Amino acid sequence: MGKRYFCDYCDRSFQDNLHNRKKHLNGVQHLRAKRAWYDLFRDAAAILQEEQSKKPCRKFLGLPGECLITLSQLGEQQLKELRQEGADVPLGTIEDWLEKRAKRLSAAQNNRYCSLPEKPAPFQYPLGWPPVQELPPSLQPPPPGGWLLPPDLRWG
Repeated sequence: MGKRYFCDYCDRSFQDNLHNRKKHLNGVQHLRAKRAWYDLFRDAAAILQEEQSKKPCRKFLGLPGECLITLSQLGEQQLKELRQEGADVPLGTIEDWLEKRAKRLSAAQNNRYCSLPEKPAPFQYPLGWPPVQELPPSLQPPPPGGWLLPPDLRWG
């Protein structure tokens, strides 16, 4: 039994040899799965621009329904949602975007420091757990002063 190749995009494995791997990597299912994976990370404006540049399917031109041939074409409702998301994307230069981002991050850091509680809530073990004395050492809380480390302790 030889080595097996597992494709993360398609979630399947097959015998790893040149012929099988080439056949799989050029296959329609693999290409669709790979494209779907990378589409998860694209912004709405880019998807909208690509979808608007596509020609409508001739099979369903003028008829309600979705194209069965090209699965990447979006319906009207999905295009409306993308237009709404894309409307939020401002046009401008990268410098403008970086400046706005820096302001937003500094404001978020200031809010984070101001909104921290004075004293964190004490940790509570889940209901149904045995008493702390019966727990294994890995689940017991540290001593109040923390763990004592010998001065000559060296890691590595």
